[in-house]
Amino acid sequence: MKYTVLGVLLVAALAGFAMTACAEFDKPVIKEWTKMEPNEKGEMKEVRYMTIDGVMVHETDPALQPPPPVVTPGTESTQEKPGLAPSDAVVLFDGKDLSNWTSTSGAPTKWIVTDGAMSPTKKSGMVQSKQEFGSCQLHVEFATPKQVEGDGQGRGNSGVFLMGKYEVQVLDSYENATYPDGQAAALYGRAKPLVNACRKPGEWQSHDIIFHRPIFENGEVVKRATFTILHNGVVVQDHTELSGGTDWRGSHAISNYEPHADKGPIRFQDHGNPVLFRNVWVRELKD
Repeated sequence: MKYTVLGVLLVAALAGFAMTACAEFDKPVIKEWTKMEPNEKGEMKEVRYMTIDGVMVHETDPALQPPPPVVTPGTESTQEKPGLAPSDAVVLFDGKDLSNWTSTSGAPTKWIVTDGAMSPTKKSGMVQSKQEFGSCQLHVEFATPKQVEGDGQGRGNSGVFLMGKYEVQVLDSYENATYPDGQAAALYGRAKPLVNACRKPGEWQSHDIIFHRPIFENGEVVKRATFTILHNGVVVQDHTELSGGTDWRGSHAISNYEPHADKGPIRFQDHGNPVLFRNVWVRELKD
Protein backbone atom coordinates (compact mmCIF):
# COMPACT_ATOMS: atom_id res chain seq x y z
CA MET A 1 0.00 0.00 0.00
CA LYS A 2 2.86 2.36 0.78
CA TYR A 3 4.26 2.15 -2.75
CA THR A 4 0.80 2.51 -4.30
CA VAL A 5 0.23 5.80 -2.49
CA LEU A 6 3.67 7.06 -3.46
CA GLY A 7 2.99 6.05 -7.04
CA VAL A 8 -0.28 7.97 -7.08
CA LEU A 9 1.40 11.03 -5.61
CA LEU A 10 4.18 10.84 -8.19
CA VAL A 11 1.72 10.57 -11.07
CA ALA A 12 -0.26 13.52 -9.69
CA ALA A 13 2.90 15.60 -9.33
CA LEU A 14 4.00 14.83 -12.88
CA ALA A 15 0.54 15.66 -14.20
CA GLY A 16 0.59 18.98 -12.35
CA PHE A 17 4.01 19.78 -13.78
CA ALA A 18 2.83 18.95 -17.29
CA MET A 19 -0.22 21.19 -16.90
CA THR A 20 1.97 24.02 -15.62
CA ALA A 21 4.54 23.61 -18.37
CA CYS A 22 1.82 23.52 -21.05
CA ALA A 23 -0.53 26.13 -19.62
CA GLU A 24 -2.88 27.68 -22.15
CA PHE A 25 -3.75 31.37 -22.28
CA ASP A 26 -6.71 33.10 -23.89
CA LYS A 27 -4.63 35.99 -25.20
CA PRO A 28 -2.87 36.53 -27.47
CA VAL A 29 -4.25 34.02 -29.98
CA ILE A 30 -1.25 32.11 -31.34
CA LYS A 31 -1.43 29.76 -34.31
CA GLU A 32 1.42 27.62 -35.66
CA TRP A 33 1.74 25.44 -38.74
CA THR A 34 4.27 24.09 -41.18
CA LYS A 35 4.43 23.95 -44.98
CA MET A 36 6.68 22.12 -47.39
CA GLU A 37 8.36 24.69 -49.62
CA PRO A 38 11.31 24.67 -52.02
CA ASN A 39 14.51 26.31 -50.81
CA GLU A 40 17.00 28.23 -52.99
CA LYS A 41 18.29 24.91 -54.34
CA GLY A 42 14.83 23.70 -55.27
CA GLU A 43 14.81 21.16 -52.44
CA MET A 44 11.56 20.73 -50.50
CA LYS A 45 11.97 21.74 -46.89
CA GLU A 46 9.61 22.11 -43.97
CA VAL A 47 9.02 25.78 -43.10
CA ARG A 48 7.44 26.89 -39.85
CA TYR A 49 4.88 29.71 -39.60
CA MET A 50 3.28 31.49 -36.67
CA THR A 51 0.70 34.23 -36.28
CA ILE A 52 0.02 36.24 -33.11
CA ASP A 53 -3.49 37.69 -33.05
CA GLY A 54 -3.69 37.09 -36.79
CA VAL A 55 -0.43 38.86 -37.65
CA MET A 56 2.51 36.89 -39.05
CA VAL A 57 5.69 36.93 -36.96
CA HIS A 58 8.20 39.34 -38.56
CA GLU A 59 5.53 40.78 -40.85
CA THR A 60 6.97 43.63 -42.94
CA ASP A 61 3.80 44.87 -44.65
CA PRO A 62 2.82 48.08 -42.76
CA ALA A 63 -0.80 47.55 -43.78
CA LEU A 64 -0.81 44.27 -41.83
CA GLN A 65 1.58 45.26 -39.01
CA PRO A 66 1.54 49.05 -38.60
CA PRO A 67 4.79 50.43 -37.18
CA PRO A 68 4.58 52.24 -33.83
CA PRO A 69 4.37 56.04 -33.86
CA VAL A 70 7.62 57.98 -33.58
CA VAL A 71 8.20 59.84 -30.31
CA THR A 72 11.10 62.20 -29.73
CA PRO A 73 12.57 61.29 -26.33
CA GLY A 74 12.96 63.93 -23.68
CA THR A 75 16.19 64.88 -21.98
CA GLU A 76 17.51 64.09 -18.51
CA SER A 77 17.25 66.62 -15.72
CA THR A 78 20.19 67.87 -13.68
CA GLN A 79 20.18 69.43 -10.24
CA GLU A 80 20.46 72.82 -11.93
CA LYS A 81 17.98 72.39 -14.77
CA PRO A 82 14.90 70.26 -15.50
CA GLY A 83 14.92 68.11 -18.59
CA LEU A 84 12.49 68.15 -21.51
CA ALA A 85 9.42 65.94 -21.79
CA PRO A 86 8.89 63.42 -24.62
CA SER A 87 7.19 64.88 -27.67
CA ASP A 88 3.87 63.10 -27.03
CA ALA A 89 3.62 64.03 -23.34
CA VAL A 90 1.05 66.33 -21.77
CA VAL A 91 3.16 68.89 -19.91
CA LEU A 92 1.36 69.86 -16.70
CA PHE A 93 4.07 72.08 -15.26
CA ASP A 94 7.08 73.54 -17.06
CA GLY A 95 8.14 76.00 -14.39
CA LYS A 96 6.26 79.00 -15.77
CA ASP A 97 2.79 79.15 -14.22
CA LEU A 98 -0.07 77.16 -12.71
CA SER A 99 -2.48 77.54 -15.62
CA ASN A 100 -2.97 73.75 -15.72
CA TRP A 101 -3.78 73.50 -12.02
CA THR A 102 -6.58 74.35 -9.62
CA SER A 103 -7.64 73.70 -6.05
CA THR A 104 -9.72 70.58 -5.35
CA SER A 105 -12.85 72.77 -5.27
CA GLY A 106 -12.14 74.15 -8.74
CA ALA A 107 -11.19 77.56 -7.39
CA PRO A 108 -7.77 79.09 -8.21
CA THR A 109 -5.02 77.35 -6.26
CA LYS A 110 -3.07 79.10 -3.52
CA TRP A 111 0.12 77.26 -4.50
CA ILE A 112 2.86 79.50 -5.86
CA VAL A 113 5.67 79.35 -8.42
CA THR A 114 9.16 80.40 -7.35
CA ASP A 115 12.33 79.97 -9.43
CA GLY A 116 10.64 77.44 -11.72
CA ALA A 117 9.18 75.28 -8.96
CA MET A 118 5.66 75.03 -7.57
CA SER A 119 5.01 74.69 -3.84
CA PRO A 120 2.21 75.02 -1.29
CA THR A 121 1.64 78.01 0.93
CA LYS A 122 0.29 77.93 4.46
CA LYS A 123 -3.02 76.04 4.50
CA SER A 124 -3.23 76.12 0.71
CA GLY A 125 -4.61 72.59 0.51
CA MET A 126 -4.08 70.14 -2.31
CA VAL A 127 -3.46 71.23 -5.87
CA GLN A 128 -4.81 69.22 -8.77
CA SER A 129 -4.49 69.12 -12.54
CA LYS A 130 -7.38 70.50 -14.58
CA GLN A 131 -6.99 67.62 -17.02
CA GLU A 132 -7.92 64.12 -15.86
CA PHE A 133 -6.14 60.86 -16.58
CA GLY A 134 -6.59 57.12 -16.15
CA SER A 135 -3.77 54.70 -16.89
CA CYS A 136 -0.64 56.71 -17.57
CA GLN A 137 3.09 57.30 -17.31
CA LEU A 138 3.71 60.16 -14.89
CA HIS A 139 7.00 61.99 -14.35
CA VAL A 140 7.33 64.20 -11.28
CA GLU A 141 10.39 65.89 -9.79
CA PHE A 142 10.42 67.09 -6.19
CA ALA A 143 12.75 68.44 -3.54
CA THR A 144 12.18 68.26 0.20
CA PRO A 145 13.38 71.24 2.28
CA LYS A 146 17.15 71.62 2.52
CA GLN A 147 16.78 72.88 6.08
CA VAL A 148 15.70 69.78 7.95
CA GLU A 149 12.92 70.18 10.47
CA GLY A 150 10.98 67.45 12.25
CA ASP A 151 11.28 63.72 11.83
CA GLY A 152 9.28 60.73 10.64
CA GLN A 153 6.13 61.80 8.81
CA GLY A 154 6.73 65.41 9.85
CA ARG A 155 9.78 65.85 7.61
CA GLY A 156 9.40 66.85 3.96
CA ASN A 157 5.97 65.23 3.65
CA SER A 158 3.79 65.44 0.55
CA GLY A 159 2.23 62.99 -1.88
CA VAL A 160 1.43 62.34 -5.53
CA PHE A 161 -2.12 61.11 -6.06
CA LEU A 162 -3.06 59.25 -9.23
CA MET A 163 -6.70 59.82 -10.25
CA GLY A 164 -6.86 62.07 -7.19
CA LYS A 165 -7.05 58.93 -5.03
CA TYR A 166 -4.03 56.63 -5.02
CA GLU A 167 -1.02 58.06 -3.21
CA VAL A 168 2.64 57.59 -3.99
CA GLN A 169 4.38 58.98 -0.92
CA VAL A 170 6.73 61.93 -1.07
CA LEU A 171 8.84 62.22 2.08
CA ASP A 172 12.34 63.10 3.19
CA SER A 173 13.39 59.51 3.86
CA TYR A 174 17.11 60.27 3.87
CA GLU A 175 18.31 58.95 7.23
CA ASN A 176 14.80 59.48 8.58
CA ALA A 177 13.02 56.50 10.13
CA THR A 178 9.25 56.04 9.77
CA TYR A 179 6.85 53.18 9.11
CA PRO A 180 8.01 51.49 5.86
CA ASP A 181 4.64 51.71 4.09
CA GLY A 182 4.74 55.48 4.60
CA GLN A 183 8.26 56.28 3.46
CA ALA A 184 9.22 57.84 0.13
CA ALA A 185 7.90 55.90 -2.89
CA ALA A 186 5.56 53.76 -0.79
CA LEU A 187 2.01 53.16 -1.96
CA TYR A 188 0.75 54.80 1.18
CA GLY A 189 -0.36 52.26 3.76
CA ARG A 190 -0.32 49.44 1.20
CA ALA A 191 3.15 48.64 -0.10
CA LYS A 192 6.61 49.68 1.05
CA PRO A 193 9.27 50.38 -1.61
CA LEU A 194 11.77 47.66 -2.49
CA VAL A 195 14.64 49.93 -1.43
CA ASN A 196 15.21 53.42 -0.04
CA ALA A 197 16.59 55.44 -2.98
CA CYS A 198 16.27 58.90 -1.42
CA ARG A 199 18.67 61.72 -2.11
CA LYS A 200 19.73 64.26 0.51
CA PRO A 201 17.33 66.99 1.64
CA GLY A 202 17.22 69.90 -0.79
CA GLU A 203 18.33 67.81 -3.80
CA TRP A 204 16.01 67.29 -6.74
CA GLN A 205 14.54 63.81 -6.95
CA SER A 206 12.20 62.07 -9.37
CA HIS A 207 9.29 59.64 -9.38
CA ASP A 208 8.66 57.92 -12.70
CA ILE A 209 5.36 56.12 -12.33
CA ILE A 210 3.72 53.57 -14.65
CA PHE A 211 0.13 53.32 -13.47
CA HIS A 212 -2.74 51.17 -14.68
CA ARG A 213 -6.04 52.10 -13.17
CA PRO A 214 -8.41 49.73 -11.37
CA ILE A 215 -11.43 48.41 -13.25
CA PHE A 216 -14.87 48.32 -11.64
CA GLU A 217 -17.96 46.38 -12.66
CA ASN A 218 -21.30 46.62 -10.88
CA GLY A 219 -19.71 48.54 -8.03
CA GLU A 220 -16.97 45.95 -7.42
CA VAL A 221 -13.30 46.06 -8.34
CA VAL A 222 -12.58 43.31 -10.88
CA LYS A 223 -9.04 44.38 -11.72
CA ARG A 224 -6.78 46.08 -9.20
CA ALA A 225 -4.54 49.03 -10.01
CA THR A 226 -0.85 48.36 -10.61
CA PHE A 227 2.19 50.57 -10.07
CA THR A 228 5.72 50.40 -11.38
CA ILE A 229 7.83 53.20 -9.90
CA LEU A 230 11.40 54.33 -10.42
CA HIS A 231 12.61 56.60 -7.63
CA ASN A 232 15.68 58.47 -8.86
CA GLY A 233 16.05 55.86 -11.59
CA VAL A 234 15.85 52.90 -9.18
CA VAL A 235 12.96 50.42 -9.40
CA VAL A 236 11.15 50.60 -6.06
CA GLN A 237 7.71 49.25 -7.05
CA ASP A 238 7.81 46.41 -9.57
CA HIS A 239 4.34 46.02 -11.12
CA THR A 240 2.92 46.16 -7.60
CA GLU A 241 -0.77 45.34 -7.36
CA LEU A 242 -2.53 47.88 -5.17
CA SER A 243 -4.67 45.91 -2.71
CA GLY A 244 -7.03 48.82 -1.89
CA GLY A 245 -7.25 52.54 -1.27
CA THR A 246 -4.55 54.71 0.32
CA ASP A 247 -6.59 57.16 2.42
CA TRP A 248 -5.74 57.52 6.10
CA ARG A 249 -8.23 55.71 8.36
CA GLY A 250 -6.30 55.92 11.62
CA SER A 251 -2.89 54.90 12.94
CA HIS A 252 -3.27 51.32 11.76
CA ALA A 253 -5.94 51.39 9.06
CA ILE A 254 -6.29 52.45 5.44
CA SER A 255 -9.21 52.83 3.03
CA ASN A 256 -10.61 50.21 0.67
CA TYR A 257 -11.45 50.48 -3.00
CA GLU A 258 -14.53 52.52 -3.84
CA PRO A 259 -16.00 52.75 -7.37
CA HIS A 260 -15.09 55.89 -9.31
CA ALA A 261 -14.88 57.32 -12.81
CA ASP A 262 -12.39 56.06 -15.40
CA LYS A 263 -10.31 59.24 -15.14
CA GLY A 264 -9.30 61.61 -12.36
CA PRO A 265 -6.84 64.46 -11.72
CA ILE A 266 -3.22 64.33 -10.65
CA ARG A 267 -2.98 65.79 -7.14
CA PHE A 268 -0.10 67.00 -4.98
CA GLN A 269 -0.56 67.11 -1.24
CA ASP A 270 -0.11 70.05 1.09
CA HIS A 271 1.05 68.38 4.30
CA GLY A 272 2.34 71.57 5.88
CA ASN A 273 5.89 71.14 4.51
CA PRO A 274 7.29 73.40 1.75
CA VAL A 275 8.07 70.61 -0.73
CA LEU A 276 8.95 71.81 -4.24
CA PHE A 277 7.74 70.27 -7.52
CA ARG A 278 8.95 70.78 -11.07
CA ASN A 279 8.94 69.16 -14.54
CA VAL A 280 5.59 67.38 -14.36
CA TRP A 281 4.39 65.55 -17.44
CA VAL A 282 2.05 62.68 -18.35
CA ARG A 283 1.74 60.17 -21.17
CA GLU A 284 -1.62 58.43 -21.39
CA LEU A 285 -1.58 54.63 -21.63
CA LYS A 286 -4.14 52.02 -22.59
CA ASP A 287 -5.76 50.12 -19.74
